[in-house]
Amino acid sequence: MARSAPRVISFVTLVAVVLCSAAAAAGAWRYFHKNPQNPVVRWDEYVTMGWVAWDSSWYMRIAQEGYQFIPGQQSSVAFFPLYPLLIRAVETLGPNVYQAGVLITLLCGPLALVMFTLWARRLTDNDTALKAGLLMACYPFTFYFYGAMYSDALFVLLVVTAFLLLERGLLLPAVLVAAVATAARPVAPAVVVGLLVRRLEWKRERGEKWTVVDFLPVFAGLGFGCYMLFLWHKFGDPLAFVKVQGAAGWDQNPGWRTWLKVSWFERVLLNPTDKREAFRLAAHAFFTLLALALVWPTRKLLGWGYAAYLLVMVGLPAWSTKDFMGMGRYLLSAFPVFLTAALLLRQRPLVWRASVAVGAVSVIVLSWAFGADYYIS
Repeated sequence: MARSAPRVISFVTLVAVVLCSAAAAAGAWRYFHKNPQNPVVRWDEYVTMGWVAWDSSWYMRIAQEGYQFIPGQQSSVAFFPLYPLLIRAVETLGPNVYQAGVLITLLCGPLALVMFTLWARRLTDNDTALKAGLLMACYPFTFYFYGAMYSDALFVLLVVTAFLLLERGLLLPAVLVAAVATAARPVAPAVVVGLLVRRLEWKRERGEKWTVVDFLPVFAGLGFGCYMLFLWHKFGDPLAFVKVQGAAGWDQNPGWRTWLKVSWFERVLLNPTDKREAFRLAAHAFFTLLALALVWPTRKLLGWGYAAYLLVMVGLPAWSTKDFMGMGRYLLSAFPVFLTAALLLRQRPLVWRASVAVGAVSVIVLSWAFGADYYIS
């Protein structure tokens, strides 16, 4: 009897949450005890500490203090509102702000992987869906699904659910879920384009004519638009989240230096003064180029809709980043690549097994590094 792919992924995800949380807690313990003057804390607090680092502080500030925007300085408007709004809501139930953020990720991350597996099974078969789910569950940066106080798990859960609903012919619910998703991350163009192209393609595959209703996916960007209206009302600048990217420390100003990745070439190839940083940036670039290389195979295997979604989802941040930093995490949103990879590796089982094995080790190691306050993504 064939194993149910969603059930297997549910079990794998549970194991991953336990192992990665333990690794993150161990990293937090190491980081915390570098200073012998730090007070003694309970063991369970190390789990929360292990999953709270870097951008987590921005979400904490938004949840507790609201948004602020100071032109030319790093400001919280760079982070979209859905995740901190949910943190604030969960706080009302008793947890503190950090516990609330971790709890949301612990709920959304595993659900996202299960929904992804259901989506993959609808497009292919149970065995391929299982292999795709394992590739995604063991992708090195999927530790952001296992507890990290970041918005990625929430966004991926919503956008995969939207596409699953679309595949089932439930257009209006798909658009509504997608509209909520675009309030979580600044990638509305990818969601809108992907849903629209896939809907039109879906109708054509069934020999049905297009109607005005089939263009409903253009409204999937409402969450994105509402945030822009909020910024316009509060700060007088609907594009504040874009402009703040050029602030000192982030230094993501649009221009040829950014578009040509001059900083990446300087720090990785021409003058790599920090070998650890060079390796990190090279890894992010590798995953980015690999994802872009899978756009055309995705078109052939999954259709134009998912290829369009993938191209915009990967292409926009890749174009706007100066050094590919963070792209490894952003690629979690490019979920079709994992199904495409599983399809391509059906005739190469050794490669698939090696990918899963190396990924499984990597995701635990990176969980420890995140908890130990190393800059990962």
